[in-house]
Amino acid sequence: MSKVLWNYLLVIPALFGGLVVLSSAALAAEVEKIAQPTQQRIPEIDKITPTGIAQKTSSESSPAPVNAEPLGSTVKLPVLAVPSDRIEQVTSVSQLSDVQPTDWAFQALQSLVERYGVITGYPDGTFKGNRALTRYEFAAGLNAALDRLNELIATSTGELVRKEDLATLQKLQEQFAAELTTLRGRVDALETRSAKLEATQFSTTTKLVGLAQFFVGDTFGNRVGTNRDNTNVFFSYRTTLALQTSFTGKDQLTTSLTAVNSPVLGAALTGTPQTRFNSERNTYYTDSSVYLDRLFYRFPLGAKTTVWIGARALQPVTFAPTLNPLIGNGQSGALSRFAFSNPVIYRPGFDGAGAAFAYKFNNQLQLNAGYIVDDGLANNPAGNATNRGGLFGNSYEALGQLTFTPSRSLDISFTYARKYFPAPIAVGTGATAAFGSGYNITGGTGTTFAIRPFGAAPTSSDNFGLQFNWKASGVVNVGGWFGYTLAHQEGTNNDATIVNGALTLAFPDLFKKANLGGLVFGIPPKVTSNDNINRRDKDTSLHLEGFYTYRLNDNISVTPTLFVILNPEGNSANDPIWVGAIRSTFNF
Repeated sequence: MSKVLWNYLLVIPALFGGLVVLSSAALAAEVEKIAQPTQQRIPEIDKITPTGIAQKTSSESSPAPVNAEPLGSTVKLPVLAVPSDRIEQVTSVSQLSDVQPTDWAFQALQSLVERYGVITGYPDGTFKGNRALTRYEFAAGLNAALDRLNELIATSTGELVRKEDLATLQKLQEQFAAELTTLRGRVDALETRSAKLEATQFSTTTKLVGLAQFFVGDTFGNRVGTNRDNTNVFFSYRTTLALQTSFTGKDQLTTSLTAVNSPVLGAALTGTPQTRFNSERNTYYTDSSVYLDRLFYRFPLGAKTTVWIGARALQPVTFAPTLNPLIGNGQSGALSRFAFSNPVIYRPGFDGAGAAFAYKFNNQLQLNAGYIVDDGLANNPAGNATNRGGLFGNSYEALGQLTFTPSRSLDISFTYARKYFPAPIAVGTGATAAFGSGYNITGGTGTTFAIRPFGAAPTSSDNFGLQFNWKASGVVNVGGWFGYTLAHQEGTNNDATIVNGALTLAFPDLFKKANLGGLVFGIPPKVTSNDNINRRDKDTSLHLEGFYTYRLNDNISVTPTLFVILNPEGNSANDPIWVGAIRSTFNF
C-alpha cells in the first residue's frame, strides 16, 4: 500500500467533515430564502454517463423546429433579439422606456407601431441591449416596419399604407443608414458561416458526443475471509463515443461505443461485490476491446407519451426517474455502484433489450413502465441448456413506477419490478469464475447471498421500491430510498426476503457553481430471512460514502471519493474495507 494513498486516506475524512460543516453554514444562510427547485419529469437523454446515457431531471421538452417567415423583398434584415429574454408583441411605443418621447424618432415610431403593429419589444417595455446598441435595436425595429409595409403592398393592400408613412420610413431609413448597413453585413457573415458549417458537418441529423474518464484508486483492508489486502494502486480508464441522431427534432437514436479496462472490485479482489464501482462494465470482462454499449430509440407519441425501444442496454435508469441527485449526470456524482440508485429496481442484472414508455398525466403525476430481457440471449430463440432465450423465455424485468410531485420541492416515487432468472451462465474459470450476465437479483451489489439467495437455482423476485428527493433549499437536497424484495426459488417452496436502503445528501454548487458534494449513508442489499438457512446474512453491512466534484471548466472535472463498507458480506467478523479513488472526467 503506497504512502501517498495512506495520506489520502487520512486526509479525506477531514475533507468531508469540513464539507459537512461548510455546507451546514451555507444552509443556515438560506433559511429565509424560498427554494424554487425544478421538478423531475419524463427523462430526456442528452449526456453520456458511465452506465450509458443520463436522464435529465427537469421538465424540459424537445424543441420544435423553427420555421422562419420569408423576409420582405425591399430589405432582407431579421429583427435582432437577445436570446435569453422572452419576446412579446408591444402595442404602444410608450412602453419602450429607452426611447424618449421628445425624440423625433419616438414620434415616428409611435405612429408606425400604433397604426401597423410592426415592432417587437420585451415584456418589461425596453429594447434591452447596452447603450451602444440602442440605435442598432432601433434600426432592427425600422426593418420590421419596412417588412410589414412591403407585405401590405405585395398582398394588394397597399392602399392601407399612407403616403406620409412611406415618407417617414424613407427619412428614418436615411437617418439609420449606417446601422442598417452594419446589421446587413453581420447577417451576411452569419449566413456565410452557417453555410460553411453545414457543408463540413459530420451529419445533418447526427451529433457526436464523447466521454473519457481516468481512475486512480485502491482498496484498504483485508479481503473478506483472509488476513491480507489483495489490491494495489490501479490506474484505469473508460471512454465512450455516442452518436445521437434525431430525424424529427423530437426523437433520438442513441448508438454508443465504449472501451473500458477498470478492474471489477468484487469477490475476486475484495471478497464482496459491495465495493464495486458504477463505471465498471456490466459483465465481468475487463479487457479494453471496443464494444457496442448502447443502442435504443426514443420518440414522442402524442403530447404526453414518450416511448423507448432498445436492442442493447435499455435499462430502467434510462426510462424511469431515479430521484437521486447524486447521479450527477453520471459524470460528477457518486462513484460506488450502490450509491447510484436503488439497486433492486434500477439495476436489472443484465444489459437489457425491450421497450418502455412514460406517460405524463399532469405536472404532479407520471407513469413509467417497461419490459426488458437479457440482450445476450434476446436474439437467440433456441436459447441454451438452462435459458430458453428470446423475448419470453429469457431473464427479464418488468417494471412500473408512479412518480408523484406534491410540490415544486418534493418528488416521491413508488415502484414495482418483477424479475426472473433461469440458471446463471458461468463466466471465467477457477478463482476468477463468476456468474455473468443473466443472474443478478440485486444489480451486482449487496452481499453474495442477496445477489443469489438460492445459489445457482432459477429464481424469481417481486421488488418494491420507495424513492424520494426533497430540495430543502438551494444548497442541499435530501433524498433516499428503501427497497424490499421477496425472492422465490422456482420449483420449490423456498422463499427469501432481501432489504436495502439509503439516505443521501447532495450539495449542488458547493463552493463554486456546477460543483457537487455528496454524502451517502446506506444498508446494501442483505438477506434478512431465507428458507435456506445456510444463505442468510447474520449481520448488517453499512455503506458510508463521501465525494466532491470540482469542475475545472465546462468539459473537465475531478472527483475525489472515499467510501467504507462496515461488516462486509453481512458479517461483523470481517474487517472494514475502505475504497479511495480519484476520477477525472473529460466530456466533449
